[in-house]
Parts: sequence; structure tokens; C-alpha cells
Amino acid sequence: MAANRRLLVSAMVCATAIAGLSACSKSDSGNGGSGAKEPTATASSKPADPFKGLSADQIADKGIETTKGATSLRMAGRVKTDGDLMDVDFAVDDKGTCTGTMGTDGATAELLQTDDVMYMKGNEKFWTSMGKEEGSSGEEAAGIAEMLKGRWMKIPAGEGPGEMCDLKGMVSDMDDDKSERTGMTKGPDAEVDGVPAAVVVKKKADGETIEMYVAKEGKPYLLKVHVVGGDEPGTMVFSDYDKPVKAVAPPADEVVDMEKLQGLDDQGAGAA
Repeated sequence: MAANRRLLVSAMVCATAIAGLSACSKSDSGNGGSGAKEPTATASSKPADPFKGLSADQIADKGIETTKGATSLRMAGRVKTDGDLMDVDFAVDDKGTCTGTMGTDGATAELLQTDDVMYMKGNEKFWTSMGKEEGSSGEEAAGIAEMLKGRWMKIPAGEGPGEMCDLKGMVSDMDDDKSERTGMTKGPDAEVDGVPAAVVVKKKADGETIEMYVAKEGKPYLLKVHVVGGDEPGTMVFSDYDKPVKAVAPPADEVVDMEKLQGLDDQGAGAA
């Protein structure tokens, strides 16, 4: 199965989109599709304002800095990868443990990492589409999907995107373009899953509007990012801060070790 390595890379391209979402530039509006659960922002009561005296830019900075110190978090929303909408629901901690799901147009996959080993379990449509995108024939793609049906793919060390389960690196990406958080204004307060939030807004010259929701109760974590207009509007919700992330390695008889299969491929190619 010579396409194994290419298939792996293609599948992981989808996953790497997750890390860049918190920079507010790679998401979609979440209309249609299966849709990850997305809290509704509503008008909130007005407790004592913990951000009194701070500008909108300072509130945004405080939300990002606090989020960077989290020991774990969950993110849920929709991303756009190569023109396709992808639903994401993913939890990660600062020890490299992560677990979640992603899906697009009926092609879905579960992901988990524990003890520095990553596993992926996709449905038939996921593996078939990945195989075809990487140049496999319809027959080859179907064979890949059949082999992986109901089983987890163990990803060879060094081949998966390390940033996917790297919480510190992921939240550090939020500071890649600080210009996104300058010139912001304060919007009406709101709630995200019942948590009061300050809303700060950035209206860009190209018509894109970025809204950031920062918690007003407890630690001022970033709760939600909503982008309206522009090329890739959308929403990403952050929750479950500092809660344990549990991921258990699947049973050995449910795992396909891609590294061993690649070794078999190499042997077969040498014999040919």
C-alpha cells in the first residue's frame, strides 16, 4: 500500500488547521453541516466590572495572556481547510494529552494522543476521500478504508503535527499577529454558556469584523472568537479550562501500526 505515507500526511493536514484558529483568521460561520455545539451569546446581567478602566485592546490582551497560562482547554467550532468546512471538537492539556473529533461532509475522524503516541480513527468516507485526494485509485482508496474500518491508525513518531497536541505552542500562536488586537472597541456584554463576558470588537478596513469574548467571572479566559465578513468568517468556542483531559490508548487488536505497514511497503517495493 504505497500511498500510506501520503495518506497520513493528507489526513493530518486537516488536523493542523486546529492550531491556527485562535489567531482569528481560519474559521467559518458554522451554518449547515453536522456542526459542533456552539454556545449562544445573549445579553447578560452586569456584575461588578473586573475590566473597569481598561481599554478594549487591554481587555483583549488580558484574555489572551490568561489563556496562554491555562493547563488545558477545549475548543469547538468550524474551520475551513482547502475550501471545505470542518467541524472540530477538541480537548488538549499541557502534558501532550489530547482527544477529540473532526469531520467534514460526512467524513469524520476521532483523534487522541496519550503517552506521546497519537491515534486516528476515521469512518469509511474519511479514509476513502483522503486516499483519493492523495492520488490513490478508487480501488486503492477503498482498500485503505476497508483495512482501517473500525480500527485506529497509530501514527508514526515524528509524522504527526506536534503542534496539534502542544497546548503551549497552540495558544502562543494567538500572539502571531498582535495587530488583530489593536484599535478594538467595546461591544455590549454577553454570556457564553452562562458565563458573563466582555465583548471587544475589531472592524477591519476590508469589511471583516472580529469579536472576542473574555470571561468576566473567574479567570479572564478567552471564551469565544467570532469573525463576520471577510473571506473566512466563523466561530470558535473555548471552554473546560484547567479540567483534566482523559485519553486512553485503544486495545492493541484495534490498532493498525502504519509504521510497520510502511516497512512492508518498502520490502515489497524492493522485491519488485
